[in-house]
Amino acid sequence: MKTLLWFRRDLRLTDNPALVRALEDGQVIPVYIHAPQEEGHWTPGGASLWWLHHSLVALGEDLRARGADLVIRQGPSLETLQDLIRETGAQQVFWNRLYEPALIERDKGIKQALRDAGIKAESFNAALLFEPWAVAKQDGDPYKVFTPFWKTCLGLGVPCDVTPAPKRIRTPSDRPKGETLESLGLLPELDWDAGIGELWQPGEAGALERLADFMVEAVAGYDEMRNRPDRDGSSRLSPYLHFGEIGPRQAAAACLVAKARHGGKAAHQGIDSFLREIGWREFAHHLIYHFPATTDEPLDPRFREVPWSQVDEMTLNAWRRGHTGIPLVDAAMRALWTTGWMHNRARMVVASLLTKNLGAHWLTGANWFWDTLVDADLASNTLGWQWTAGCGADAAPYFRVFNPVLQGERFDPDGDYVRRWVPELARLPLKYIHKPWEAPEAVLKSAGVRLGGNYPRPIVDLAESRRQALGKWEDIKRAKDEG
Repeated sequence: MKTLLWFRRDLRLTDNPALVRALEDGQVIPVYIHAPQEEGHWTPGGASLWWLHHSLVALGEDLRARGADLVIRQGPSLETLQDLIRETGAQQVFWNRLYEPALIERDKGIKQALRDAGIKAESFNAALLFEPWAVAKQDGDPYKVFTPFWKTCLGLGVPCDVTPAPKRIRTPSDRPKGETLESLGLLPELDWDAGIGELWQPGEAGALERLADFMVEAVAGYDEMRNRPDRDGSSRLSPYLHFGEIGPRQAAAACLVAKARHGGKAAHQGIDSFLREIGWREFAHHLIYHFPATTDEPLDPRFREVPWSQVDEMTLNAWRRGHTGIPLVDAAMRALWTTGWMHNRARMVVASLLTKNLGAHWLTGANWFWDTLVDADLASNTLGWQWTAGCGADAAPYFRVFNPVLQGERFDPDGDYVRRWVPELARLPLKYIHKPWEAPEAVLKSAGVRLGGNYPRPIVDLAESRRQALGKWEDIKRAKDEG
């Protein structure tokens, strides 16, 4: 029996349930269909497309090593699958599920159309520990707060079973022809990706190497170091998880092994803390499944009335390119522009500045992250921006406004992160590295810093803008109380 194995964002051979099932029935035809228009208006951004290109290269090589070729096509997914079925005589199509609202609707239609045509169509879970519908409160409602959600997940038992990659994949001798990867046009026309290429190795091999290194070197100290953008204390597995080059069950299994290797309460705390971050990813998918409108609308309906500011393009560009005059924010935004990634603590700080100090709509930042992050994930991106803006599930209270100076002094205590990404401030004394506007003129001159010259003055008054943000929140509460 011939099976079309439809790869999507499950670009791995290890712990791939659709692949395991396809291998049971004989000959497998691996297929990738490029149809970004089917993702609605959240089509992949430039950094994601860069990653996708290199991940498909790696997947193609892994398949060829096992006797199979990846057939690449582009066009409407259903029509392309129907064409491949006619060309190959395939009797069934298997794939792993995705959970974005537009893709859920697409896949439902494809599954029904194939079954109506007498083709066996099955989907599997490769992306999550728990299906979004499998975790619920006692009354059956979905969770909106992380802690009880994760407690329920732990009570269900975190799955750690992992199936190995096959050594050989049987394929038909008359394989269908595909298009070249280059024809998809995924790589940038302008040469802006050098920094991304230096940091990342897309593909399953890169994912497994990163997981192994993290579990040996960093996971034991994760609970303490995960908030430090100046240290390599985070896993940096997010893009690999998003593209399915590694699965969450593999991460959970690695945590079990790490606990056996690392003794001591602190090490186990670090491992549990990392697993909890995997839980946050689960929570993000839980929310987007049950509340699909939140990709564009606040979960908290009160925030539909928030008078978000119309921030001018010059100010937005200063934020986007790391020229706000606020060192920690500038360091984070420049790191994002160069590497396609930003530390999670820094993400909260830059998002707070944009939505609360500058008053911009959270979608303004969500869209920028969507285009520039290699780990741009609709569920996680939505959760993160709504959390910081205060309008989502389990959100930081609206009255919590991150102070980038205090955040820098606490989590970049030696100024290493700022000195790396904002080199024009590198010679400033530590006392002023996170607040150069407080440095005496003689200190600035000695360090080669000219505020308003080679480094900008702050684009916003942090204290005054905080007061204005709190005023907005009071207006929202007052309107609700009076209503």
